[in-house]
Amino acid sequence: MLKKVDSGVLFMLGSALISALNGALTKILSEDISALEIVLFRNLIGVLLILYALKHTAPKLTGGKIHLLFTRGLFGFMAMILFFYTITVIPLGEAITLNKTSPFFVTLLAYFILHEHLSRRTLFALLIGFLGVVLIAKPFGMSFSYVHFLGILGGFFAAAAYTTIKKIKDIYDSRVIVLSFVVVGTLLPALLFLSAPLINVPAPLRFLFPEFILPSSLHVWLLIILMAFISTLSQWLLTKAYSAKNLSVIGVVSYTNIPFAIGFGYMLGDSFPDTLTFTGIFLIIFGGILVSKKRS
Repeated sequence: MLKKVDSGVLFMLGSALISALNGALTKILSEDISALEIVLFRNLIGVLLILYALKHTAPKLTGGKIHLLFTRGLFGFMAMILFFYTITVIPLGEAITLNKTSPFFVTLLAYFILHEHLSRRTLFALLIGFLGVVLIAKPFGMSFSYVHFLGILGGFFAAAAYTTIKKIKDIYDSRVIVLSFVVVGTLLPALLFLSAPLINVPAPLRFLFPEFILPSSLHVWLLIILMAFISTLSQWLLTKAYSAKNLSVIGVVSYTNIPFAIGFGYMLGDSFPDTLTFTGIFLIIFGGILVSKKRS
């Protein structure tokens, strides 16, 4: 049991560091290409990497629930595009912190769908997490901006994706689960790019229907390849981590990507978080830990 937990912690630490680095690369690439294009290329290369891994060593688990694989891929794509878009607009540390609201949504989904009981401690944790989000959004007059809302929505879809992983981890190889994510994350952006010239979308949704511009710089292509490789590695580590039994420990360790992201963001020119923002980040981490421990 200890070995299982320790391996999950190591997998999550690696995923957290790589996730923060992936966010930094996304912020750099956003100066040349759209968030949707980053998602497309990142996942397309990921498909090739996973297919190579599967060809080298065939999966042993039987599978059998294709609809859950597609659901995991859909939720993962929605979480990724919302996350990547918020990275291009707000500081990296804030974007990742908002994405880390996912444990709160896991708790709420369990309450409404599975009818699990919400204790006073859990309600307190949810309140703390919500207060943290408000403090982070303070530059907008203590009200939620549209971008901050998208960041929170990304956290919701991430929670849905993690929940799906837990449902299929015993019937699908972790590489197959990741493959479902990158395949859907390739096909849907391609469809959105093809649809973009044909429809007139409202301004708040234009980030989902940008013009496709093929990168011409070698520098950009190298960054895309690097990001695709480490993102696929991060997804595999994340899937392995959430396949561990002690999710309370894994959930706590996952918050290490926030200080990693703040550091990378600062190196890229983001302003260092002020007192209110730091307080909000701390409250979200604290609330998330309380929720994680409650759902051990």
